[in-house]
Amino acid sequence: MAKNLKTDIDEELVRKLATLMDETGLTEIEYGIEGINIRVSKAANYAVAAPVAAPALAAADPVAAETAEADAASHPGAVKSPMVGVVYTSSDPDSPAFVKVGDTVSEGQTLLLIEAMKVFNPILAPKAGRILQILISGGSPVEFGEPLVIIE
Repeated sequence: MAKNLKTDIDEELVRKLATLMDETGLTEIEYGIEGINIRVSKAANYAVAAPVAAPALAAADPVAAETAEADAASHPGAVKSPMVGVVYTSSDPDSPAFVKVGDTVSEGQTLLLIEAMKVFNPILAPKAGRILQILISGGSPVEFGEPLVIIE
């Protein structure tokens, strides 16, 4: 039976992952089993645990997933995170996403928010174009330089 992620997160597993991060110097670690994935990320001297949906490609072939991420990072339309924080795709949980795949955006339009040190920072479109891909999900921790969105 699948666990209810909103109320039944395996705290012992999260603690073990956080300890492993401390011991190895990692800033992020992800563990998945039976379709449930937990990512623990260390930012600003604290650990954050968030359930994430892993792409099927990552589960099937980790090398292909790394290659796809590297390709996204080198794409000329990639909008990368300017900071470490937690990304939000809308201004609040009841609001629609700022953008979705296929939307046409104008230069300076808000694409996402990144919360860092309790401040919400808008991530603006650096150019006009069409949203080709959204590489993150709301509530996920992001690293500096991580590709977030690709604008075509």
